[in-house]
Amino acid sequence: MPKVENMPNITINNAITSPNVNYIRWKVHGDWVTQLNYYDSMKAVISSSNHESTALVIGCTLETTNVKQKMKEIKNLRKDVKTRKGQTFLGLPQRRAECDQTVFRIYKGVKAFSFCKRRNLLLTGGMDRIIRVWNPYLPGKPTGMLRNHAAPVSYIHVSAEDNKIFSMSVDNMIKIWDLETYCCLFTASSKVSGIKGELAACLYLPGPRALCVATDAAALLYLRQRSIPELHLALSHREPVVCCRYNPTFRQVVSCSEAAMVKIWDFETGKQLSEFMGAHGNAGITCLTFDSSGRRLVTGGRDGCLKIWSYNNGHCLHTLKRDGKQNEVCDCTYMEVNQNKCIIAVGWDRRINVYFDTPRDFHHFWKPQPPWQDDVNHGHKEDILCVAQCPPFLLATSSYDGEIIIWNVISGHIYCKLNTPSPTDGTEHREGPDRSVSCLAFLKTRAAQLESPAASLLANGPEGSVTFWRLFGGAGLVANFTPSKGQAQISSIAVTTGDALAYLADQQGFVHIYDIKEYGLQGLEPQPPRNVMFWRAHISMVTSLELIEEEKVLLSSSLDCTVRLWSRDGEFIGTFGQSNPWDIFTPASWSHPRIPCEILTDPQSMPAHSVLEGDVPTMHEEGEAEQGNVRGRKPCADPEKTSNPCSPKDFILETETKEDINQWYAFCDGKSPLAQSKPSQRASEPGWPRIYHTLRCHEVACVSALREKPDLSIIGSDLFNLNFPTQENEGNEAVQKEL
Repeated sequence: MPKVENMPNITINNAITSPNVNYIRWKVHGDWVTQLNYYDSMKAVISSSNHESTALVIGCTLETTNVKQKMKEIKNLRKDVKTRKGQTFLGLPQRRAECDQTVFRIYKGVKAFSFCKRRNLLLTGGMDRIIRVWNPYLPGKPTGMLRNHAAPVSYIHVSAEDNKIFSMSVDNMIKIWDLETYCCLFTASSKVSGIKGELAACLYLPGPRALCVATDAAALLYLRQRSIPELHLALSHREPVVCCRYNPTFRQVVSCSEAAMVKIWDFETGKQLSEFMGAHGNAGITCLTFDSSGRRLVTGGRDGCLKIWSYNNGHCLHTLKRDGKQNEVCDCTYMEVNQNKCIIAVGWDRRINVYFDTPRDFHHFWKPQPPWQDDVNHGHKEDILCVAQCPPFLLATSSYDGEIIIWNVISGHIYCKLNTPSPTDGTEHREGPDRSVSCLAFLKTRAAQLESPAASLLANGPEGSVTFWRLFGGAGLVANFTPSKGQAQISSIAVTTGDALAYLADQQGFVHIYDIKEYGLQGLEPQPPRNVMFWRAHISMVTSLELIEEEKVLLSSSLDCTVRLWSRDGEFIGTFGQSNPWDIFTPASWSHPRIPCEILTDPQSMPAHSVLEGDVPTMHEEGEAEQGNVRGRKPCADPEKTSNPCSPKDFILETETKEDINQWYAFCDGKSPLAQSKPSQRASEPGWPRIYHTLRCHEVACVSALREKPDLSIIGSDLFNLNFPTQENEGNEAVQKEL
């Protein structure tokens, strides 16, 4: 249609003649229509008026869907075809069938309403100054009534994200109600808010969490909730969390602690739903997984047993264990092979235990299948730490000595063996280097292409290294690099579905994201992949890392007793168990951009810099610092053993520093402020930045209020030319006198 004042326009007469438009004019109310909204979630229109008999009507938008009513209309249409055609063209009002609308009779009618599909609530307000809460399918009687307004209610909005109800009356009085208790939380008067004139329109903006009011002028009233000071840090468990998993069937998160405590959390809000303890008696839980349906939980413990749970009620369905000595279970996985479902567990017994999941077997105790012959003759010689699967038939296991074995689950034969390379620096401890491999992840899109030279297995290695392995066309090492500058051991690995990104978490709590889409496809890679970004998620070792790609979030757990949720880009959503729940669908309810307080105060979160490391480095050390090896630098030699003794000034400064530290510790009752803000499980670590030790502490004398008249003679002089004696100058003069 032609534009009018640069705006597309179309008249009703032209619209109803278009073949693509179905135009219906409903006769609904007996008075003025005060509000009208269409809700696509229920495919209906809600309208209100001041007419008591038709105060609010929920009705369909198109013609009736009732079969009897439709047949009746067809009969009437045959009797008077010309009249019906004229009504359709002219858009004359029609009446809805009773089955196609729900009518609410409300005293003095309705001026404003609000509908919330998520809570299944309908709120109405009108001339009687009462806000009524309805079930939209029960128009007979309201479920709640909110009485506090002194004038007719002109606007209502339900904010399920904030758990609040916003209402405004014609006297420009704004009220905020609690959605659960229906009590009035806050009242904003028009004088305080600066709202003048007659109310024309009102709208709540969920993004900035503000109420926009239009009178003689437009006012934007922001909702600012007073933060409750937390007496302690938000923790998910009282003990270190060893593992966590997401259940997509019920949209829940299950976490386990070292004290065999199992907690079930609501994924969408972070609230705790249930818990049960003593899952493995006095033994701790080491791993967990779900069955293919997501209805049963499988846990492995230090008692050498696997247990299958109906975790919603904490009932143990089956116990799986082998005969003889019970060795610790380190990892487990649920796998389907040739339409056979099985649970595979590995651990300190150095064997691959396969338990078939047969629902018809009602025996309480299950035993593993006979071991594979290759497992007995050529299997692992050390404790097995990790197991990973790649459907339909590949299985990977890794052990404490750094050996990785790829198995064919169908035949039980070894496909290939991989040996983790030794540390590059050649230094070995008295017990030998730690070559254990505790994390494995298949690149499944590449592993599905047999005989491909691309790297299809990702594993961790010694001294914080990460290795890419080629499994087909000659198994071998493709790449080896170290994500962490501090050479922290990689503790968990997660890969996206399309093998485009790899998420690596280390023992210091950092999460690194690498772009591996084109990495390791053709052969050896001398350079590491591109680091997309990294952030610190925990102050201790990350024990579990899981990508929930359908929700675009990342789940993590740590030994710092927390289970946290992040966006794929590292935005902090929240800690499970925190006092203020979040809404996973509303980014405004996330904790981002705020990050956990303990991460801010932890010294390892500080950037590596020579100033933070202590004394001024030498020329050789400066070169190392420029190469990014500040953390790996050797400590300075003892001053007593160096050829150049310290100057008296340095000795005095060191003495004063020790005195200041002693005064500070005495003031804090023997505890440093950083240690007080950390969980009690975390021990102090050496190598903290010495910049904190140079802080000078002085006692502040209690001085009474000034009663004398101040000296105003200084006014009028040039303040920039005045020389005031400073404490620093006096201290330097005292030192020179002593020297």
